[in-house]
Amino acid sequence: MKNIMKDKDDNYWMKKALILARKAASQNEVPVGAIIVKDNQLLSKAFNLKEKLQTPLAHAEVIAIHRASRKLKSWRLEDCTLYVTLEPCPMCCGVILQSRIKKVIFSTPDPKGGAASSLFNLLNDTRLNHQVEVIQGPLKEQSSLLLKKFFRKLRERKIKTIYSK
Repeated sequence: MKNIMKDKDDNYWMKKALILARKAASQNEVPVGAIIVKDNQLLSKAFNLKEKLQTPLAHAEVIAIHRASRKLKSWRLEDCTLYVTLEPCPMCCGVILQSRIKKVIFSTPDPKGGAASSLFNLLNDTRLNHQVEVIQGPLKEQSSLLLKKFFRKLRERKIKTIYSK
């Protein structure tokens, strides 16, 4: 008998990551959200907290990986998928590789900092001891628009600050 309950798909999980990205934006953080899923179940979630925590380590991916590792009581996340709204940077790709995540799905590329396909292809570098399946594109337009709006508002605030002095 076929299971009538369909597995949650990539768009379902990416929508959850976008909700987190919007929460980041509402707290004046770069709007990036990350979700880690194992066996089609939510394992951890996070959004950027660099401004709040005042550390360059507080990327959504790093926080989500840390939380997933603590929950599983293991640094090995071999059967996990990471959903993230923006292509991971070199630092995050390093953490992804170290954690042995199986698959990364991201919404929109980062032409100025992406290390999963745009500037580098760290997650599939065969010189390394682990490679990661990478898929890009689910909800690309929504994620891209969120980032564009955030940075437009940021520039407008900076201009207002300059002219109000």
